[in-house]
Amino acid sequence: MKSTPFIPIAVFILTLALLGWGYFRARRFGKLGLLSWLQFVSLMSPWLVYFGLFVSGIFINFTTLLFLLLSSTIAYVVIGNQLRKAVTEERAVIEQKLKQDLNASDGDRPLSNNPSNNSPNSAPNNPSSPNNQSANTPIALAMAQGKTQLKRFQPVPVEDMKLIQGIFGIETYYVTETIPYQEGAIFKGNLRGEADEVHDRLSKSLSDRLGNKYNLFLVEGQDRKPVIIVLPHRDLAIDNNTIPQKILIAVLILANSYTAVSLGAQVAGIPVVQNYQEYLVGLPFALCLGAILGIREFAMRWMARKYKVQMSLPFLLPSSQLGSFGAFSRIYSPLPNRAVLFDIAIAPALASGLLSLAILLVGLRLSAIGMGSIDIPSQIFQASVLAGTLAKLFLGEALQNSFISIHPLVILGWLGSAITALNLMPAGQLDGGRIVQSIYGRRTASWTTVLTLIFLVIATVINPLALYWGGIILILLRDLERPMLNELSELDGDREALGVVALFWMLVTLLPLTSNVAARLGIGNSGGLLP
Repeated sequence: MKSTPFIPIAVFILTLALLGWGYFRARRFGKLGLLSWLQFVSLMSPWLVYFGLFVSGIFINFTTLLFLLLSSTIAYVVIGNQLRKAVTEERAVIEQKLKQDLNASDGDRPLSNNPSNNSPNSAPNNPSSPNNQSANTPIALAMAQGKTQLKRFQPVPVEDMKLIQGIFGIETYYVTETIPYQEGAIFKGNLRGEADEVHDRLSKSLSDRLGNKYNLFLVEGQDRKPVIIVLPHRDLAIDNNTIPQKILIAVLILANSYTAVSLGAQVAGIPVVQNYQEYLVGLPFALCLGAILGIREFAMRWMARKYKVQMSLPFLLPSSQLGSFGAFSRIYSPLPNRAVLFDIAIAPALASGLLSLAILLVGLRLSAIGMGSIDIPSQIFQASVLAGTLAKLFLGEALQNSFISIHPLVILGWLGSAITALNLMPAGQLDGGRIVQSIYGRRTASWTTVLTLIFLVIATVINPLALYWGGIILILLRDLERPMLNELSELDGDREALGVVALFWMLVTLLPLTSNVAARLGIGNSGGLLP
């Protein structure tokens, strides 16, 4: 099928639209919002330049692309330093106002907490309504004096703050400092017990005092010490997908259907589709590929419902080479712990991975008994350690021929395995990124995301598809999941072992056979086994 610039043009236009939409949203937050937007622009600029030039018919070389990525990284770091400086200044203003507010309400209760004053019995029993405190909040005072540009966040009402401070004690969490944060607060201190037990006790105490008004997060601070963050509970019963998002989802479904059917027509032996009847030839293959994607979504959403986690609708990612990259969904609900994140991430990988592997094995078996109908170069099996090894087991000496006949199920199973493996790459909000974050923590997941993107840039030399996939990750999926309610508790050994196996399976699926190994296996007209 002839190549078309439709997808690059669509990505380029969508990127420009996202930049414009992000700018207008960032303006509401003043300086901090604009700096955050500039960070986003610095990350996207190399890919925007690449696709813009590509649409114009100009192809930049690999060295130029690396230079653009390096410049983008430097700009990101510089803007990040400015952003942290601005946040520090804003925090100082807010903290000063909160101290004045608390001291005016209760002169003998300083902001830096003494555990002797934090006994659960020392707090008042009746919280005040947030609406009754809003006129005297530090944010309202600072805004009136023109000293802050944070226009959305309202700090914790004074009476609520007293009740929250009262849940801490020497036997659970020894608070040493309280810092305003968005519409809640950060409590620095020392953890006095096991993370699971302390989080459960504090969460129950907070719920007894304030109901489900707030969520309590136990996370790792920048100094790698336990930190507790209390934020207002969000009602997630409403539909989280906006009208523009639903329109985008519908467009992506149509685009994904087109790429899947077109690929199915190619598999059926129609390289260039001339009319709609030829599209129908590729429909069975597209439906089978859709079934693999459907199994992935079903498994993930079944696991999410099990833990009462709310997710967005799926955003399909079309691909002319694979038919589809799969789909991604945002997690809206606060996750209870790392085990829940792991289960939600591993479920689609297991479902689609095992199904695709079964289809691949059946296809290879049918090919081995002479039911192959598609002639392909045998060297294709050098593109994957997994596919090449399995093909050797089933097809044996036939792989030494220049061409080999295979059953269409081989292609379907291989594509399903590749889609699963791509989503298992340890980056951002991909299945693999979520698995790494749940097993090894947020810091390690951040590093693996960067390394994965670097690897994809290097892999562009071999396959341009890597650059497209890297661009999607960088634009849409690079961020890690939000902090879990309890982010300090580690996984059990069984989950950790399963996660390592999944990541290993990703590697053997995506990595090609070396020429020496392929020659020893006799794959691709190598002339037999070497001595």
